[in-house]
Amino acid sequence: MNETRFHTLPDGRRIAFRHTPGSGPALVFLPGYMSDMAGGKAGAVFEWATAQGRECLLLDYSGCGESDGHFAEGTLSGWRDEVLTMIAAQCRGPVVLIGSSMGGWLMLLAALAKPERIAALVGIATAPDFTEWSRNADDKARLAAGETVFDANPYGPEPTPMHPAFWGDGQANLLLDGKIALDCPVRLIHGQQDPDVPWQLSLQLAEALRSADVQVTLVKDGDHRLSRDADIALLLRTIAALG
Repeated sequence: MNETRFHTLPDGRRIAFRHTPGSGPALVFLPGYMSDMAGGKAGAVFEWATAQGRECLLLDYSGCGESDGHFAEGTLSGWRDEVLTMIAAQCRGPVVLIGSSMGGWLMLLAALAKPERIAALVGIATAPDFTEWSRNADDKARLAAGETVFDANPYGPEPTPMHPAFWGDGQANLLLDGKIALDCPVRLIHGQQDPDVPWQLSLQLAEALRSADVQVTLVKDGDHRLSRDADIALLLRTIAALG
């Protein structure tokens, strides 16, 4: 039951996923930008859920990992809809969305679209609105004109692209300029040595969320990935404490 399977969307694209049945709420892990369900945090959550008898769903967005599609065509709105489709297809009851970096922005958008399905949110270096705050005026002008912008990639040999479709859709889905109308429990974990997403952003997000049940955990020596053994243990304790 835990091997990679594929869900076919109405347009024929196949979305890769792994699902283990169990008690709820189901844990749904949302990877970061240009990441997939083969990452260390996703794997650790899936293994923990399996050992605990908890339901868990991992997936690759279209254009990522083993899913069909082209990354250059990917958008937050499209990936949000894929996440909601996979939850509807695989999970019966409430879910806990666990979002890493861009996946944290995506979990907020998915929760806003279907708040009745959400038991709680767990964000790891959550990065809402990064199409806005991570881009200078020149980058925005180039992206608006249809040009792809490339950034240095500290995690691999190839530069990281931001494509116009993703940027434009991100700008249409900015959240931090107003109140975020979610009332579920939210747990935010952020490393204070994160070079990619400022840790202060988690405090800003906590303030913007309408929910009164929001807790922020700062890891003083933590980086962006928060994938060390101690970081993974913290993530799993956080999930377990939500019940």
